[in-house]
Amino acid sequence: RRGAIIDVFPSTDDEPIRIDLWGDEVDRLTRFAVAEQRSTDDIDTARIFPARELLYTDDMRERARGLIASDPWGREQWERLAEGQIFDGMESWLPWLTTEDTLITDHIGNDALVVLVEPRRMVDRARDLLAEEDDLARALASSWARDGDVEFPRLHVAPERLLSDALRAPTLNIVSAPDAPGASLVQASGWGPIIHDPEPVMKRLATMLGEKWRVVVAANSEESVDRLVSLMADHGLAFTRATEDTGISDPGAWVVHAPLTNGFTLLESRIAVITETDLSGRRRTRRSRTTRARSSGTVFEDLQPGGYVVHAHHGVGKYEGMVKRAIGGVERDYLLIAYKGGDKLYVPTEQLGVIRQYVGGETPTLNRMGGSDFARTKSRVRSAVREVAQELVVLYQKRVNAKGFEFPADTPWQSEMEQAFPFIETPDQLKAIAAVKEDMENGVPMDRLLCGDVGFGKTEVAVRAAFKAIQSGKQVAVLVPTTLLATQHGNTFADRFAGYPIKVEVLSRFLTMSEAKKVIAGLKSGDIDCVIGTHRLLQESVEFKDLGLLVVDEEQRFGVQHKEAMKRLRHDVDVLTMSATPIPRTLEMSLVGIRDLSLLQTPPADRQPILTYVGEESEP
Repeated sequence: RRGAIIDVFPSTDDEPIRIDLWGDEVDRLTRFAVAEQRSTDDIDTARIFPARELLYTDDMRERARGLIASDPWGREQWERLAEGQIFDGMESWLPWLTTEDTLITDHIGNDALVVLVEPRRMVDRARDLLAEEDDLARALASSWARDGDVEFPRLHVAPERLLSDALRAPTLNIVSAPDAPGASLVQASGWGPIIHDPEPVMKRLATMLGEKWRVVVAANSEESVDRLVSLMADHGLAFTRATEDTGISDPGAWVVHAPLTNGFTLLESRIAVITETDLSGRRRTRRSRTTRARSSGTVFEDLQPGGYVVHAHHGVGKYEGMVKRAIGGVERDYLLIAYKGGDKLYVPTEQLGVIRQYVGGETPTLNRMGGSDFARTKSRVRSAVREVAQELVVLYQKRVNAKGFEFPADTPWQSEMEQAFPFIETPDQLKAIAAVKEDMENGVPMDRLLCGDVGFGKTEVAVRAAFKAIQSGKQVAVLVPTTLLATQHGNTFADRFAGYPIKVEVLSRFLTMSEAKKVIAGLKSGDIDCVIGTHRLLQESVEFKDLGLLVVDEEQRFGVQHKEAMKRLRHDVDVLTMSATPIPRTLEMSLVGIRDLSLLQTPPADRQPILTYVGEESEP
């Protein structure tokens, strides 16, 4: 609790709740982020459950008082319970404080289905818990001078009682081996992925259908249903698209829209369910927790005393922390900034708009308050900006006036491929993807910079743009600075495009001369849809039949000659540049509006920070 604010993290919620009070009334309810301590979403109601299993009642406390006389060996615990104190392990004394026990099976209706996962192991584990409880009771009996022959009330019930109550309802046993006669058996299906070797799985499905099994293929989307029917037909299996009137409970082969993670088989019932995930090998990770983007306006989140800031009028100074000063009888908070010559500036918190955090790489020289050095610096910057602007106008005049290819709207395959992405897209990713597609569908050649840290999802944006270009009959070139990165991107693009009629090749020094000639010939003839390559793509011998999209990864690592060769490629094609640290000119063009800019500032869920270590060079 802080003044009129109470923060509660309920044991049943994923996010904490902030309660703003006005006197004794609740004025506002919000959820807030633990890391940033900032309110996120307003809510109307909040249900806060107890954080402990033992909730004191008057009857419990009275029973504890009676135990002080009847069982003096536990006097210390009975007194604490009688007073309603909160302490660790208090739930262990529940058997002495209640007259009846309520089990989870008491809340199960007769029409419920009870699933017992490994019932034999479950019973063995329950008996181990009871044995541990007996050993603990004997140890405590000697410590408390209590008769060891008298049993303690049990905190756990016998497994036989729990199972007998559960078996009142229909029961399904899940076991790892057929050692439970009379119980339905569920086993892992062992499907796929079949993309690389489909024949064994298809033969298994054909055998099941011949033995009058009910085989159901679960598709992740409506668009995937027809494709899976066609896929099965290509292997000689007659599957039917299921509708609301289709009796999939009858023996046969069906494809339904049902996003499932894993398939399974019921041996006794002759039922088999195979999922699209089993077929493709790609598993989609879903998390309910949202990740909030970092606001670009919070310039003081990482600023610590001793850091550098830039004042709009006085220039570069050193931030020395927050201080309180009383002026005119009113105490206020100020930012203290030190300047050259021992000058100090107190900036009121309501004037934070004139302060920006210094983001240069090197240690800056402090300016003098009221001096002319900062004014001269701004004048030099203005002159340099005019020179850069003049150069850029000449450089991009042809491109701006050029007529680009208008890519059509997304195809059903585009939506299907995007839904197979095995992670949740961040909000920034979705914005960038939408912006790239909008640029591609315009008549002006796209020239967009995608800026984001490593691991923030830049490659997935490029994958979807490449797929869109290929769906329109265009070729895609992905330019990377190193052979290792070319291989990594080649594997990523090939995996994402698996199952579609798209040919992806890598052109790097890892290829032999004959292999490289085949790739170059395929680019010229149009047989290759997507090529990932190093600077070898920029050689004059490389020709494309119909290049529609150029993706440049880590542009800052290419030299001047390479950039001149890029201009030959990018005259009238769409260009997507990706970088975590763009060169000043590229960033400048984006900031002044000559090139479009998309920022990926939201880290994916559970992303671990990148750790960089600097040490002395050691002999190998």
